Amino acid sequence: MSYKQNNFFSQVVKSILCTGIFLFTITGCESDDDSDDTLGSVRLYNASANAPEIFLTVDENIDEYDDDEADDFEKTFSSIELGESTGNFELEAKEYYVELAWQDDDSSYRDDLEVIYQTEHKITKDNIHLIVIAEDIQSPTVLSYDIAEIDDDDDADDELFNLSLLNMHPWSDGIDIYLSKSDESFNQAKLLGEYNYTELSDNQKLEIDEYVFYITSAGSEEVLYQSSEIDYQYTNQYVMVIRENPGVGDSPFVIDRVSSSNVELYQHEGDSAQFRTFNAIVNHDLLPNYQGEFALSLNSVDDSIEISATEFGEFSNSVGTAEGDYSADLSIPDTGEIILQNHLITLAENTDKTIFFYLEEDDVDLDGDGDVDEDGDGYVDEVEITVKSLVVDNSTSASIYNHEIKIINFVDNDDFNAVGFYFVRSDELIETASLYQNVSYSSPAAITLVNNTYSIYAVAQDGSSDVILVSTQLTLDENSEAMFLILEENIDAPSGYNVKFANQKGY
Repeated sequence: MSYKQNNFFSQVVKSILCTGIFLFTITGCESDDDSDDTLGSVRLYNASANAPEIFLTVDENIDEYDDDEADDFEKTFSSIELGESTGNFELEAKEYYVELAWQDDDSSYRDDLEVIYQTEHKITKDNIHLIVIAEDIQSPTVLSYDIAEIDDDDDADDELFNLSLLNMHPWSDGIDIYLSKSDESFNQAKLLGEYNYTELSDNQKLEIDEYVFYITSAGSEEVLYQSSEIDYQYTNQYVMVIRENPGVGDSPFVIDRVSSSNVELYQHEGDSAQFRTFNAIVNHDLLPNYQGEFALSLNSVDDSIEISATEFGEFSNSVGTAEGDYSADLSIPDTGEIILQNHLITLAENTDKTIFFYLEEDDVDLDGDGDVDEDGDGYVDEVEITVKSLVVDNSTSASIYNHEIKIINFVDNDDFNAVGFYFVRSDELIETASLYQNVSYSSPAAITLVNNTYSIYAVAQDGSSDVILVSTQLTLDENSEAMFLILEENIDAPSGYNVKFANQKGY
């Protein structure tokens, strides 16, 4: 009971049922009452893995220059990324133009967006018109589903909620979806149904309780996905959307619970995680045996991982492991001297992380009077060092039109406490650049850049002067990945500093 339409072509994927889903170019079962005082609602869900954030515009009259229609409805909703949805928005039951677009420049005004889809849609009385954008954003598939809004007075008394399932995973064999109470096993689970790609189920009424979902290939009993306990506390109406897992875990599936107001993501229970390390520990007189290389030991109750050596300024290889809480110890390979011990590293299911290790130097106030230069010779009397860890989540975005840059500043300088990073386009100067981040030492910041060529400047303020620590150039295109930009001290560089770029995904 589902139908699929591309921007430029359409394909019937299941037989047409009057109660459900419509091809945009086919007139479905119309409401018995199309008067203007009847209401339906509209929402957008983003299932396109390589899409940027998508804007939905609903426009009653696409001809904006028609003065006679000045009161026509028009609204552009906030953008949504993969796995997100706009809320349900009520509209008069009639036809509207639906426009999907993404932001390819600084402005998010509708007229400045890059439109990728524009077609009339019919909003019908007492129905949720769910629009789904899916597949390759360069030639997206856009689907629509009319879902009856359920407002049964008996649901509250009977403690029931309403549930439908939408399969947006192109699993070739189709999938079976099972459901059990949270205190039951898969052997006790109930088969909700078999669903092909883009298929939406009928609504089912279930008792308010905690449940676990299971996914298998159609006709198989091998569990490919098992959710954590999902608590249904209210008599709401939900759509459970099954889609491809963009993370690093073992299961190919994730599930989004879509309600009238929000979306909650559920990973495969106990899915594996992945991490790698980066060595930002500089040589220091107070760490005499350290020669720019460390070994890592990561231990949990059930697992132990060893990385023999990571050199200064380098990443280790990525390591897959079970989710869990780990204790991290760093040592000097040749001597076994411990330089960091018992740092908590939490690796949640289906996550990819980078663990940065760095050295922090602090001035010592020997007598607690706030003066670190007791003898007045103009120098700090004593310093102490600490090796620290910084855990950063790597982006799972596969957007081809814009890319996340996580900026890590590992320059510890008493003359400035932050560095400004400016991403300057061909028609800008540093002074006029609208894309910038001020980044403190060891405190990551993120910026999202659309495909373009940027001159990048790391600028520090020393007294009244702005000083360019380093400059470089970066070109982003459809083949680019989410990246780290790491600022480091480098005595061999002309300025004493350099920047390093690396893909956030270590695989």
